[in-house]
Parts: sequence; structure tokens; C-alpha cells
Amino acid sequence: MNNTMRLAKVLIADDDEVTRMDLRTLLTDLGHQVIGEAEDGEQACYMTRSLKPDLVILDIMMPKMTGLEAAEQISNERLAPVLLLTAYSQEDFIERATQAGVLAYLVKPFRREELMPAIELAMTRFRELKALENQIESLQTQAETRRAVGRAKAILMERHHVAEQEAFRRMQAQSLALNKSLREIAEAIILASEINQNSPNR
Repeated sequence: MNNTMRLAKVLIADDDEVTRMDLRTLLTDLGHQVIGEAEDGEQACYMTRSLKPDLVILDIMMPKMTGLEAAEQISNERLAPVLLLTAYSQEDFIERATQAGVLAYLVKPFRREELMPAIELAMTRFRELKALENQIESLQTQAETRRAVGRAKAILMERHHVAEQEAFRRMQAQSLALNKSLREIAEAIILASEINQNSPNR
């Protein structure tokens, strides 16, 4: 076994008990831990939310909710990476699976040696996706903070007739004194200014 591969807590979803048993045996042999088994797509979504697996393996054809529908829910909520088991490999299916958020798939019947790289692919893609989303979120937060600080500085400069550097210094002093972030101080200054502007006594 590849020692660099991350071992996973896996949820299996397939309406066929024999398939689930075979998959559980394969996964256990590879060193993974099967923490739950679902018989349909709805149950798979519920169990994913409650058990928080590292990976969900879904069969495409299941009652109540198909594997594609379940994959879409699980992926949209960023609960876990999804590996789809399917008998189809046509281009239109692959496109639908990708749109549903499936990160890797295996065409049945698959061999044991195909399972391990498919698992690793799904988990690696999921980590990369989460890292990218965190990076985008961080950049958005930074941009929003810069806008708020800039607006608050302008308010202080106008109100107290001070230079930009002095306005920023005052905000920093407030940040340290109150143990608040610069963005929180900036937003408080902006809010106070808006309340003052809307006051009927003005």
C-alpha cells in the first residue's frame, strides 16, 4: 500500500447489500475505515451530515434520490468529497457528474487497484477546492476591510480636521484599547456617522 496516501473515514451508499459488503471489504483491506452504510440517496445525505466522513462513495442508481442528486447536495454543502460508482462512461454523463460536484468516478465493474487512486483523486481535489475557496474568502475579507478602514479614515479626517496618518493612528489606538479588529473599529465609526447624519436634530 502507498504509505503517503491519507487513510479515510468512508461512508458507502448503495442499495445493493452485496455491493456494499464487497466495497467495505476492499476499503478495509486498503486501511480505510467504513463509518456508515446508506441504502438510498436521502439516507446518504443525512448520514453525511451527521457522521462527517472524509469521503462518500455513492452508487449512481439508488431509490428516493439518485447518486447524482445526493452528490449535488453533499457537494453544494461542502460536506465531503464524492466518489461516484457508475455503469456509464459516456461524455454527457461525465459532464452531468462534474456539474453535480462529483470529484472522481469509477466505472463498474472496477478492479481493486483502481479504487485507491480514485479515492486519492477525490480527496485531493476536495482539499484543493476548499483551499481555493478559503483563499477567495480571505481576499474578499481583506478588500472589505480596506474599504471600511478607508471610509472610516475619511470620516475622522473630516470630523476632526486631521491628516490621514493621524486618523489611522487613532483607529489603531482604539483597536488596541478595546481589543477589537481594525475592521470592527472602522464599522463602528461608519455606523456612528450614519446615525448622526440621520438624526432629526441635525
